[in-house]
Parts: sequence; C-alpha cells; structure tokens
Amino acid sequence: MDEVGFLQLQGVASRYGATQVLKDIDLSIEKGEFVALLGSSGCGKTTLLRLIAGFNSPSSGTVRVRSRDVAHLPPDKRGMALVFQSYALWPHMTVAQNIGYGLKLKGMPRAQIAEKVSAMQALLGLGGLEARKPAALSGGQRQRVALGRALAIDPEILLLDEPLSNLDARIRLTVRHELRALQKRLGITAIHVTHDREEAMVMADRIVILDAGRIAQEGTPEEVFNRPASSFVAAFMGAENVLTLDGTRDGETFAIAAGPANAATAVPVGGRPLVSGTVEARFRPEAARLYPDAQSVPDAAGIVFHGTVAAVSYPGGHWRHVVMLGLGENHSEILADADRSFAPGERVAVHVPADALFLFNT
Repeated sequence: MDEVGFLQLQGVASRYGATQVLKDIDLSIEKGEFVALLGSSGCGKTTLLRLIAGFNSPSSGTVRVRSRDVAHLPPDKRGMALVFQSYALWPHMTVAQNIGYGLKLKGMPRAQIAEKVSAMQALLGLGGLEARKPAALSGGQRQRVALGRALAIDPEILLLDEPLSNLDARIRLTVRHELRALQKRLGITAIHVTHDREEAMVMADRIVILDAGRIAQEGTPEEVFNRPASSFVAAFMGAENVLTLDGTRDGETFAIAAGPANAATAVPVGGRPLVSGTVEARFRPEAARLYPDAQSVPDAAGIVFHGTVAAVSYPGGHWRHVVMLGLGENHSEILADADRSFAPGERVAVHVPADALFLFNT
C-alpha cells in the first residue's frame, strides 16, 4: 500500500458519551480496492463505516479523500453512497423512482434521470421491473434496487453495511459474486461491513479485522487466514480449537514439551514472535486429521494428540468428531474432521500439521 491512499483515516477515534467505540484507527485504502471490515457485533465496524460516510463525526483524527479533509463535509458532499442493511427503500415509490431518487434530489433533468435509471436497471438485471414497488420484489431484487440507487449518483466510494444479511443463503451466494464482479467492472472503491468470515474472504481484496474498536489485523484474505497475528484473529478466522502447551524457543524452532495428551515435538517458528514458556495453541477442525492409532499418523511436521471420541456428526462432506483429551478435571475437548466416522469411545490420534498450528504466548 502507498503511504497516502485514495481514502485515508489517521488517528480516528469515536465516542458515544463516556463510551470509547473506536480507538486510533489508521487505515489507507487505494482507489478501486474492495475492503471488508470484519468483526463481531459491537466491535465498531458499522460506526467506522458511518464515520467515513459522514453520518458520525470523529472525536479525533482525520478522514481524507484524495488528500482532501472531508471530516467537516455532510454525507451528500463526500462523493460516497451507502447501501443500508435494511435497504431503506421508499415503499410508496416504484423501482425506477427509488433508483432515481438521488438524481432527483440533485436536480437532474427528468430525461437524464430516466436514461440513467434505465441504464442502471439493465446493469443490475432489473429490466421490466421499473413499475413495481418494493413489496412486490424478492429480497435479491430489493438489494439490487438499493445498490442501483447508490450507484446511480456515480459515487467514488461505495459503502456497504451488511447488505446481504437479509438474504437467504442460496441467494446470498449469488449476489455476493454479482456484487464483486460489478465492483471490479466499474472500478469503484468499496468498503463492506460484515460479520461473515466467508463473505469477507470471497469478496475482498483486503480484510480489516476489528476488535473492541481497534484494528486487530489487516491483510489479504490469505494472510489473515493463514498467518493470524493474535489468538483473537485466529479464533475469529475459524481456529476455535484451543489448548495450553509449554515449549522452548531454540532459534527458528519451537520445541513443544510432552503433555498429558501429546508427545514432545518441534515446529518451525514461522516468523511468529514466540518466546519460551506457556503458549496458547489454536487450530481449525478441518486442519486436524484423525487416525486409529499413533503408528498410522504420517511422518510429517506437526503435533499429535491422543484422545477418545466423545461424539460424531456429519455436517456434509466429512465427519466431525468431538475428541476428549486427557482425563478427569484436566481434560479438554477439541473438534477434528475425518473422511470416515470413528465411533464414540474409540481411541484416536489427532495430527495437526505444523503450518496449521497457530501458537501465541499467553
């Protein structure tokens, strides 16, 4: 990224009364980039989007577009358009009237509005629906109308506040790819708020993960998925299995000590800032592999746990097992996938490859 991006936030903070919602946000977004703001409810992602749009004012910091400070400008003077989660369509207006609403407010001649609306309907596959009102449209069609209204004013920056969350799962997958293809085709800069990890992964050029009002990590989907910077990011990106281990750093190797459920092993540090001592180990269920005994585990870098299958289910495409490690009060449970079902009560070995094992000092 260039030091100065097309859209730049520096030292941005936001308060609601005594509550600090955003803290020291520094973010640079390039022209034509698709950025996803990802995080759980209450992390500050929607507040950040509304602050960029101009509906909220920062308590400190600057917001610049093309190096011009826009923090003092109202929303309609920033060259941005916001698509709301609820779509916020006028129920008494037709599709054509909703799409052309922003153009009408700008005082554009009626003939030009009609031409622009027609082009937008064709672009979004809404041809023939111009006379319908929102109540007569499907969820996917209403989403396209809201998008058309935003794009009709030719914004430099498109802001999306979880616009797919009201769609059913099948339509959401289709609209996801349509929206991404449209953004690339138009070359528009897009900032998309979502709590859906997969949605961010398949749509964004870059993911910005927020935690308690701060940026926990930013990077490409591959970077944040495979190289999480913290235990929080690892958990949010699906590495929900968590165990406490002890180890010693020796150069670029981290030697994991034997424990109640694992043999001693060593894994590459892999650029992580690890020091000797107690570590939190995280990994994804799909990264783990089950074997009937330790002898059948492949000779590959990683760690092997020994446990007993407590439960098994079939979510589709694989079998998911709850495996109990250890006994008594010190036992813990992990999730691990396999191509076949292991019976409850069966003793198993669980192998986690080194590159799928995320270690963080506690």
